[in-house]
Amino acid sequence: MKKKIILMALTFMLMPLVYIQGQESNFGNWLIYIGNKKLNNKWNIHNEVQYRNYNAIGDLEQLLLRTGLGYSFNENKNNILLGYGYILSENYFNEDDKISINEHRIFQQFITKQSVGQVKLNHRYRFEQRFVESDFKLRFRYFLGINVPLQYKESGKNPLYFSAYNEIFLNSKSSVFDRNRLYGGLGYKFSDAVKVELGYMNQFFENSGRDQLNIITFVNF
Repeated sequence: MKKKIILMALTFMLMPLVYIQGQESNFGNWLIYIGNKKLNNKWNIHNEVQYRNYNAIGDLEQLLLRTGLGYSFNENKNNILLGYGYILSENYFNEDDKISINEHRIFQQFITKQSVGQVKLNHRYRFEQRFVESDFKLRFRYFLGINVPLQYKESGKNPLYFSAYNEIFLNSKSSVFDRNRLYGGLGYKFSDAVKVELGYMNQFFENSGRDQLNIITFVNF
């Protein structure tokens, strides 16, 4: 049963690779910090910073700041959250010149977690109200993540792990398909409070794609 669930999850995540072939793709780098502050057994504050580059580093593509207030239930297996995000995008309109676009975003999300032995599955449903300059947009996102430990220690802790996810973005109008993100990486859990991941992500649109090297730090405090 455990092997079947893992195989099904990985198959779902790898299906979008069929669409990646033949698309133009550029390689960039994302530096990500994700923090979670527990206020008590039920309430938490989410905080997040993402610094996205067109290249290795130094050519800003997007700066994303996100925070939110969440509430956990069902033995902390489920979490609902109301959040806000500020996004600064630096978009090229020709080979040398950029234009800055500001976005304010309100979002609601629901996360539910499952465990199959040592393997963990994570479902996230997010609904966004986006204020992009003078435009207003709505978007829905579905995220499926899997976490598989790669080593076992006598203490019962598994510091090294494999992480993968697939996330699809759908608009409420015009072109419904917005984008898809496919990620796979290795992580190391230093303690119950801190873990770091290094991974590869492909983000593709209808006619183009981008590849990113992601460095992600998770902090629970």
